[in-house]
Amino acid sequence: MAKRKAEHSSLGDVLKDFISSRKKLSKGLDRVSATDAWHQVMGDAISKYTSQVLLERDTLYVQLSSSVLREELSYGRSKIIALLNEEIGKELIKKLVLR
Repeated sequence: MAKRKAEHSSLGDVLKDFISSRKKLSKGLDRVSATDAWHQVMGDAISKYTSQVLLERDTLYVQLSSSVLREELSYGRSKIIALLNEEIGKELIKKLVLR
């Protein structure tokens, strides 16, 4: 019988390698991560006024049903971007567009 070289990798490491080798999969997971981060960071109060969250390149587009809330959130754009990137764990979002 042939001997195998014992090499142990965690499942997380194997998945990270697999995802990083597939660009389309990585982009799709980034989109999901951005949407989840928005709802996690902003909480239920703001999430119920959010109708759509879309990540395209490095810009996060957020559709809000309240114009008053949109105006209030526009004052804290840079802080929101920093909180979202911290939640995601990487510098993914550079611009936030509130619609």
